[in-house]
Amino acid sequence: MRNSLTVIWQYLRSFVLIYICLYVGIAIASLLPITIPGSIIGMLILFVLLSLQILPAKWVKPSCHLLIRYMALLFVPIGVGVMQYVDVIKQQFGPVVVSCFISTLVVLVIVSWSSHLVHGERKVVGESEGETK
Repeated sequence: MRNSLTVIWQYLRSFVLIYICLYVGIAIASLLPITIPGSIIGMLILFVLLSLQILPAKWVKPSCHLLIRYMALLFVPIGVGVMQYVDVIKQQFGPVVVSCFISTLVVLVIVSWSSHLVHGERKVVGESEGETK
């Protein structure tokens, strides 16, 4: 029974932490003068908290594994929604492909730069000198 309660607590804690980051992101997005989705800001907040080791990764790991396991199911409603606009996508195929390519490159550059900035030459908490790469 104690083990079951521990597992339930870990899942509950991890989902609550992810939802807190989501709702803080939504609140920040509502205050900004430009339109940025709150979920994106929430993911950035979660990324920063995990990168700076303010939030231990083991606290959000259970729900992350659960969400990743069923990620394909989460894309079904989006795929059905896109199928309603096939004719529009066919007409605008070139600009859609170019914007996807450019936005992918921009995201890769920004994430790599920010990751390099955050994960410079700092020690990882709990790692001894002999365990470094």
